[in-house]
Amino acid sequence: MEAVSHLQVPCVQELAKEPLIRVPERYVRTDLEPSIVSEANSLPQVPVIDLTKLLSEDEDLHEHELQKLDYACKEWGFFQLVNHGVSVSLVESLKKVVQEFFNLPLEEKKKFWQKEGELEGFGQLFVMSEEQKLDWADMFFMVTLPPHMRKHNLFPNIHQPFRDNLEAYSLELKKLTLKILSQMAKALKMDAKDIKELFEEGAQSMRMNYYPPCPQPELVIGLNPHSDGGGLTILLQVNEMEGLQIRKDGLWIPVKPLPNAFIINIGDILEIVTNGIYRSIEHRATVNSEGEDFSGNILQP
Repeated sequence: MEAVSHLQVPCVQELAKEPLIRVPERYVRTDLEPSIVSEANSLPQVPVIDLTKLLSEDEDLHEHELQKLDYACKEWGFFQLVNHGVSVSLVESLKKVVQEFFNLPLEEKKKFWQKEGELEGFGQLFVMSEEQKLDWADMFFMVTLPPHMRKHNLFPNIHQPFRDNLEAYSLELKKLTLKILSQMAKALKMDAKDIKELFEEGAQSMRMNYYPPCPQPELVIGLNPHSDGGGLTILLQVNEMEGLQIRKDGLWIPVKPLPNAFIINIGDILEIVTNGIYRSIEHRATVNSEGEDFSGNILQP
């Protein structure tokens, strides 16, 4: 029987509310490589880039930070961005409303449920068959920019103040994306206009992720190992739980989010545009048995 694309899936948050002793079979992943928990503190961490230094008129300061950015994109495909210039109050407001969204009653969330055959909405991405293993996570995915590409049953129906926060946040992150890409072009000695033309009018999407506590976290995955298909991804860690891991030198390295920082990663399209110089790196999200984890990703093709 032919598989139907993008099937609807159960809400994992509701499943996790039950007194589970064992994880349901559809979420058990025996094919996963284990995390190196015992060595986590001794593992290298992704580079940290300071945007104020990157944009500084002090040539020495700017050049040093530009070299750090170039190294991060070539060797890691990931970096944490501090002093990024996005309003702290806007970021904190967004964190609050993301958590409030996932804590809505199930009946409210059903208004945003994915329609069969569509990716946008509440659910999981790329579920192709009833036998497919599922992530231990709920996700809300939608196109945010340009406005005419938004689905009428999603963005306009988001409650306030979430909708206004999301509108402002998506515009700020588009500006930030173009600043970052301009500096990458400079490091690569590309014409900044060329890279701007490629990405300025591209569709921007947002994926919000919720990872409930799991009684057997070693048997599940929050987000399957993958690389991002777009140009650049900007990740906001909503709470203090750590789950993101990136593959480097054959190891899964946990990323410890810094306060007031964004985690940035190169997508497949940018790897292609840079002829493979900047790398789109495989990454995944793990879960734990104690606390819930929230994050928000802006993806800019």
